[in-house]
Amino acid sequence: MTTPQSDSSTPPPEQEAGGKMSFFDHLTDLRKRIINSAIAIALGAGIGVSIADKVFGLIARPMQAALRKQHLDDRLVYTSPAGAINLIISLGIYIGVVLAAPVVLYQVWLFIAPGLYKNERRAVTGFIFSSLFLFLAGISFGYFVMLPYMLAFLTGFQGPFRPLISINEYFDFILIVLLGLGIIFELPVLIFFLALFNIVTPKFLWKNLRYAILIIAVVAAIVTPTPDATTMLVFMAPMVLLYFIGIGVAALVVRRKAKAAVITGEGTR
Repeated sequence: MTTPQSDSSTPPPEQEAGGKMSFFDHLTDLRKRIINSAIAIALGAGIGVSIADKVFGLIARPMQAALRKQHLDDRLVYTSPAGAINLIISLGIYIGVVLAAPVVLYQVWLFIAPGLYKNERRAVTGFIFSSLFLFLAGISFGYFVMLPYMLAFLTGFQGPFRPLISINEYFDFILIVLLGLGIIFELPVLIFFLALFNIVTPKFLWKNLRYAILIIAVVAAIVTPTPDATTMLVFMAPMVLLYFIGIGVAALVVRRKAKAAVITGEGTR
């Protein structure tokens, strides 16, 4: 009596693809995802405009604290008739994008998930959550750590003048700082992809550590709008830490790729 053998041509569950869709089905689905995302952003922007003044009060705290530290008037001003309303609308749109981000990411996921393998779905999910976490960590670091140092230094240089801070210029300044730090905190994700495509290895990253620190110092000197060494070191510290985290991420990628190669080799024997 012979036992039935499994069909070797059947892919394992981990490699089964998602549902098949035609080109027009993809276009219809894409249209649906774009409309849902646009509705979420519009609703978020409406909420954002309604709470923009309260949110700007939170954003203005570091600037007001720096002014009070220099015994100055902490009131911020606008220098054009439409300055205040322009700020409320702009801030409301940014808040709307932030509030709608989970919905938009979910719509993106619903669009790409049917064409992915199960292991690819897990990888994409991990990528989205880790990128979002690092971006928010960069913004938090900028707001709670970097801005107090930078604003205290900048307001200390008064000379014969007294600062009159425009709300619009201050918003542009803080937006550049916070978004810049959010992007910089994505360094481990960048290293992950470089290691995934064999562009860098943990050994290469460790061997060139001193050059990486030099590059980080140059970037910190360019990005930091204050020339004092303390602010520059505060800016450099998380970037160096993120580089070491990136080395660990690259080591993990190399180890998993080696393990996958061994399993594949055993499966082809």
